[in-house]
Amino acid sequence: MTAYPGPSLLTLASSLLLFACSAYVGRCRMKFAIKAPATSGHPQFEIAYRIQMNTLENTVAFLPVLWVFALNLSSFWATLLGGGWLLARVWYALAYARDPKTRGAGFGLSMLCFAALGLGGAWGVLRGLLG
Repeated sequence: MTAYPGPSLLTLASSLLLFACSAYVGRCRMKFAIKAPATSGHPQFEIAYRIQMNTLENTVAFLPVLWVFALNLSSFWATLLGGGWLLARVWYALAYARDPKTRGAGFGLSMLCFAALGLGGAWGVLRGLLG
């Protein structure tokens, strides 16, 4: 039995979010007849593409801080903060797809969760080094 079921589940859920974003881009490519490798065309395709790229960029930064926090401070709090990040990223993606001007709240919340994980993880590592 693993001691990190929450962070493990969030890692899998993050992969599913990335897959869902990729699928949305693919659907928009088909719907608006945008042939690869083009990354521009219909505005809704460009929105879908930006959602995918922004989510990918954020996930690459999120996963290390999630695991550093979980391993060095608290798996429980990593799960809560990471779950907040994940929900905020879903909120961001849905809001962005509906109206790009409304994506700010989801983005802001995800950045707060990310910052808490990063700072907490750094504290956990420093505490381990000094203690």
